[in-house]
Amino acid sequence: MKVLNKITIIFFFSLFYKFSLISFSMADIYEKIDLFSEVLNKINNEYVEDVDQSDAMDAAINGVLQSLDPYSSYMSPDTYKNMSTETSGEFGGLGIEVGMEAGVVKVISPIDSSPAYEVGVKAGDYIVKINDIQVQGKTLSEAVDLMRGPVGSEIEITIRRKGVKKSLIFNITRKIIQVASVKSEIKDNNIGYIRLTSFNENSTDQIKLKVKEFKKNKNINKYILDLRNNPGGLLSQAIKISDLFLDSGEIVSTKSRRSSENRKWFAKKGDLIDGATMIVLINYGSASASEIVAGSIKDHKRAILIGENSYGKGSVQSIIPLKNNGAIRLTVSKYYLPSGDSISDVGVIPDFQIEEESDEFRINTETDNQLKFALKLLKS
Repeated sequence: MKVLNKITIIFFFSLFYKFSLISFSMADIYEKIDLFSEVLNKINNEYVEDVDQSDAMDAAINGVLQSLDPYSSYMSPDTYKNMSTETSGEFGGLGIEVGMEAGVVKVISPIDSSPAYEVGVKAGDYIVKINDIQVQGKTLSEAVDLMRGPVGSEIEITIRRKGVKKSLIFNITRKIIQVASVKSEIKDNNIGYIRLTSFNENSTDQIKLKVKEFKKNKNINKYILDLRNNPGGLLSQAIKISDLFLDSGEIVSTKSRRSSENRKWFAKKGDLIDGATMIVLINYGSASASEIVAGSIKDHKRAILIGENSYGKGSVQSIIPLKNNGAIRLTVSKYYLPSGDSISDVGVIPDFQIEEESDEFRINTETDNQLKFALKLLKS
């Protein structure tokens, strides 16, 4: 009964947080607590197998958070301690950014040149099985833990892909993932091509350095900023990178539960490429910070957007430590573009919709029909 009381207390606070948002009365909350206690008693007394009470409570807490939105979640002390963030420079695994959607693990974006990218995992894929373990019903943290393993070890993931009837099975070898934030090269002798794969603390400085190198070549007078398969990262870097190409005006705003915490960011005078013609490439793997850059540049008519609709992750999450040394990832505000449009769910819509032509499609290779379209447009 002592365990049950602890469980009830924890769940009380979870329920109070959630249901107070929709003006539940205290009587309603206590009624839900009684119902939860009854369910737990039934589980303890009648479930076919013994239940780990700690795991059950972790699942209950996580369930409350994930009922709010796909991006809020609970991290156990072990998960929080070992967490690999988007701003990490090196970590082990498959090389995919994942989230939850309707209780299923969804690929937000594969990282360039990662094991998952090389075998053909795509943004928007649903991971339904990891080795022989069904993912349905697992928390995001549990699924991520299943995908982690010793460098050099193999893992089999089963994927469902929109428009494909049969499940796809990929065998992947885990390795250390090196995140190269910025890559660049000269295209067609006069086009500076910059590929931004993540928004980490050095991204703005790296882009400045690449543009500085391009400017040494007098032939370069047009630019491509490639944000495809970029799952996002630091908001501060998204603002700074947008500012590099804008001369004035609003970049992005955030709206929180408390109006006193709402914020707006504006561009400072000065365009890094001096108003040169510019194209931005996006796809379904462009999320969060990528959508801020693409959306603000589009709203100011500073560049032409080419590719596919972006992911639609227009919210800000904070990592909030807990007394048990775990943490919660909680949505605390939402992004809004200069036009006033929310990025959430809808994403950023390109000026030219160009779909990937085949399953062999790889970014910045001969199979990249989106980049080919952009280069052709810049020639015209």
